[in-house]
Amino acid sequence: MTRPMQFLVITDEVFMDIPQVENMAKSFNTFGEVLHAAAKALEAISISLKAAAWLSLGATYAAAMYIDRIQPNVKKAGDKMRELNGDITSAVHAYRDGDISGSNRFI
Repeated sequence: MTRPMQFLVITDEVFMDIPQVENMAKSFNTFGEVLHAAAKALEAISISLKAAAWLSLGATYAAAMYIDRIQPNVKKAGDKMRELNGDITSAVHAYRDGDISGSNRFI
């Protein structure tokens, strides 16, 4: 028994579930804000550990140095999440307004 041939039909139409994509953009923004808050908390912890380093003979200073290596990456990840929020929001506006130039960010 042979199977009938199946053809893939490609159309020029693109569909976007705008409310769902807007929720995704808000999630990226929220995650970005959380990461920025975590970066600020890490910075405060690092300052506290450095201040207490003289009491611990340098043990807390080592922990502060470890935090100082992590904190910039957390902040950078937060910046990327906020950037994704802006990119997705721009794409939604471009889709809603029928502007083709907004989709170029994702090509």
